[in-house]
Amino acid sequence: MSPNPLSRAWSHMRALWPRWTLLPPLPFVLWACVQTARGSLRLEHVAMAVAALLLTYGNARSKRLLIGIYPVGLVGVIYDVMAVAKKTFSLGSHNVHICDLRAAELRWFPVSVGGVAGTPSDFFQAHTATWLDVVCSVPYALFIYAVLIFGTYLYFKSYDSLRALGWAFLLTNIAGFITYQVYPAAPPWYYHAHGCALDFTVPTSEGPALARVDALLGVRYFGAMYGRAATVFGAVPSLHVAYPMMMAFAGWRAHGKVGRALLVGWYLWMCFAAVYLDHHWIIDIVIGSLYALIGSIIVRLVVTRGERREAASDAPELGR
Repeated sequence: MSPNPLSRAWSHMRALWPRWTLLPPLPFVLWACVQTARGSLRLEHVAMAVAALLLTYGNARSKRLLIGIYPVGLVGVIYDVMAVAKKTFSLGSHNVHICDLRAAELRWFPVSVGGVAGTPSDFFQAHTATWLDVVCSVPYALFIYAVLIFGTYLYFKSYDSLRALGWAFLLTNIAGFITYQVYPAAPPWYYHAHGCALDFTVPTSEGPALARVDALLGVRYFGAMYGRAATVFGAVPSLHVAYPMMMAFAGWRAHGKVGRALLVGWYLWMCFAAVYLDHHWIIDIVIGSLYALIGSIIVRLVVTRGERREAASDAPELGR
C-alpha cells in the first residue's frame, strides 16, 4: 500500500531538513499570520511566506538558494516587527539630532547657495528638476529588489559571495536598527520642512522629490512605501547607501572590470540620489558606507577563519 500524499510530503521535507524540518519558513509564515490577525496583511507578507515555503521544501537547489538569501529575508521581518512595535508602543527619543547634524554637515561639506554657505542638500533643494527627480527615484525604487536580484545572480555566479552578502546584510541592518534607537537623527527633508523643532507627530514621509515623482506617475508608490517606515528619525546611517556598498564588496572578486564598474556605478548613483532627494546628509552616507564595509569585513574574517579550521580538521595528522 503506497503512502498517502501527506506522508510522502512529510518524508520529502524530512529528507531535505532532517533536524529542523519546520523551522526555516516559520518566521515568515508566523509574521504573515500575525499581520492577518492585526488586519494589516499585505501582498509582500504573503509573497515572503509562500517563497519561503517553496524554497524550503522545493528541492536541494532551492534549499541552497534559501540558505544563501535567508539573512536578507530575516531583515525584512525584523524591520517590519520594529515598525509595528515602534508605532504600537509609541517608542521614541527626545534626544533627536536635527540642527547639530546639519551644523556638522555645514562645517565639513559646505557649498555656496545663492552666495550663502549651505549644505549640498540645500543646494539641490534650490535647483530641482523633473528629470533629476525621476533619475534619482530609480535606485530608491529598486534598492531592496536590487539586493535580491543580485543575490539570485550570485547564486549561479559565486555561491560563497552570496552567503557573504547575506550575512553582511543581516549584520549591517541590525547595527543600523540599533543606531536608529541610540542616535535618532532627522533627515534633511525634516529640517527643510520643520527647522530645528522636534515634533513626534510628523508622519513618516517620502520627502518632496519622491512626492513629485508619485504625482508625475499618478501612483502613490513612494508615499505608500515610506508611510510604513519604522521612524522619521532614522537618517544615520544611510542603509540605502550601505546596500550597494555591500553588493560591491561581496561581488568584487567574482567580477571583472565591467561588473565592478557597474557595481561602483550603482553605489555612486545611490549616493547622489540620497542627497538630491533630501533623504540624507553626506555624513549619513559616509557612516552608512563604513557600516557596510565593517560588516562585510567581519563576515569575511569569520568565513575565512571557519575555512581554515575546516581545512585543518581535514588535513592528515603528521606521522600517519
